[in-house]
Amino acid sequence: MTPVQEAQLNDIYNLILNPATRDWERAQLVKLKKAVAAGATFNTELARLEASLRPLALRNNLTPDMTDFYHKITGEPELAAKFDLSRHYAADQPYEARAIFAGGCFWCMVEPFDARPGIIAVISGYTGGHTENPSYDQVIGQYTGHVEAVEIIFDQRIVKYADLVNLFWQLIDPTDDQGQMNDRGSHYRPVIFVRDQQQQAIAMASKQALAASGKYKKPIVTAIEPAQKFWPAENFHQEFYKKNRQRYKRLERTRQQYLAVQHLRSKLQLGWQRFKRK
Repeated sequence: MTPVQEAQLNDIYNLILNPATRDWERAQLVKLKKAVAAGATFNTELARLEASLRPLALRNNLTPDMTDFYHKITGEPELAAKFDLSRHYAADQPYEARAIFAGGCFWCMVEPFDARPGIIAVISGYTGGHTENPSYDQVIGQYTGHVEAVEIIFDQRIVKYADLVNLFWQLIDPTDDQGQMNDRGSHYRPVIFVRDQQQQAIAMASKQALAASGKYKKPIVTAIEPAQKFWPAENFHQEFYKKNRQRYKRLERTRQQYLAVQHLRSKLQLGWQRFKRK
């Protein structure tokens, strides 16, 4: 076997053992493993595997790790580039801090923060639930109590926590606690997860100021909750906006159109309130 084939076979073994791999996906992988062990040509079996996975891959319906593997064997390794999670596990410097926000699908929550000066890392993941090391399928199935969220590691000398909270309000519908835009379900509910009393005070004051501003007819229902363990999501989800640019643009366009209408309504609401006070 060539080094490339050995690496692919190692990926297959890891996927077979991965608890997040679906039963049907695992059956296809095991079929290849047994065929190769019986003397079949690896490339022939790999081509058969690719063909069996293709219909689900075209519908974006493979599990995240299987999707990365599919990109590798179809000549798109850049889409499966390994995201460095070491910063999530490393200790923070005295001038660094972390913020955790949930605001619907985490694919659209990364770029707005990632583009800000002073941001060290933005990591997609799951938090607020009751299951250890949840998978994407478990979270979207609403079996674990987790929400999709982003963990932001930032330099407090450059950007303040209050600035990140203010940006968060601009990215969500704070009057909807059943999801966000087209993303429905408890795993998409908006939450500010606070890590200490200072963050809690800032988040609460910001929420109260938003409620008092009169921008929204409906109550501000975004939750503020104590931070729980943050589990980084599968590699496929990290920096989705960079690796899947066209798909991300379509999702972000829909999100921005919704928020633009909402912001227009807010301006009209404030204008009407000023008119009534005259």
